[in-house]
Amino acid sequence: MTDEHVDMPAPQVRERIAFGSNGWPVLGGAILVVLGGAAVALRGATLSDSPSVALIALGALAIVAGLVVSGGLTPVAPGEARVLQLLGRYTGTVRTDGLRWVNPITMRRQISTRIRNHETDVAKVNDADGNPIEIAAVVVWQVEDTARAFFEVDDFVAFVAMQTETAVRHIANSYPYDAHEPGQLSLRDNADEITAKLSTEIAARVASAGVKVIESRITHLAYAPEIAQAMLRRQQAGAVVAARQRIVEGAVGMVEAALNRLDEQNVVDLDEERKAAMVSNLLVVLCSDHQVQPVVNTGSLYQ
Repeated sequence: MTDEHVDMPAPQVRERIAFGSNGWPVLGGAILVVLGGAAVALRGATLSDSPSVALIALGALAIVAGLVVSGGLTPVAPGEARVLQLLGRYTGTVRTDGLRWVNPITMRRQISTRIRNHETDVAKVNDADGNPIEIAAVVVWQVEDTARAFFEVDDFVAFVAMQTETAVRHIANSYPYDAHEPGQLSLRDNADEITAKLSTEIAARVASAGVKVIESRITHLAYAPEIAQAMLRRQQAGAVVAARQRIVEGAVGMVEAALNRLDEQNVVDLDEERKAAMVSNLLVVLCSDHQVQPVVNTGSLYQ
């Protein structure tokens, strides 16, 4: 059995909603302030007697204020978020899409919250029996906590890729390719159970990065080329043995039914020796791989 418990450090930061508001009224107000400041400055500069320094300064101040306020306008697309930092300190995350307004002096870092796929490369590992196999998997994941994705790991995309590969290798090492005992889990025969364990382990490994695992599937599973032919012959031998067993079981049942019916209907009276001969002949006919050539007995039953 696999140990799906993974010890990861406790997160130092968690996502919280940042302070913000609808950006459209702010945009309209900033445009009015800039235009008004420009008009005041122009008026002060075009007075008939002498330019008014106070009006020019007031207009310039209004223009600067409008531009500074407009610097807080932040467009947020669907499936994206903005992580805000003020002087290096995390202040919150904006998830509401559209034009938003936040503190103009904060640093706004974009992060995607869309669903993503990651497919591992085909890796050659040893299964629980020590046989070399090739395995690959795909994991469907999504950023759930933007703060942890940014601040708990250096690169959350590379972190998910590395932890996924580690989990795939661990799962491959923990189970055999084929089951050799009744009730034993194997990579080939118990795909649903194995993928469920794989999803659980990947989720435990990437939780510290604020990532949620939606689904994972094994996309490639095969013996390594150096033992593939030997394992194929082994599987074929097992299939032949199983088929022979079914054939023999069916033939014995048919012979038994034939003897019982002959006895019930008194068709012919056979002693034990003739019954044995009849059983032998019927088993040869029913279990033979080739077409049997019939022999017609024109004498008595005993000649």
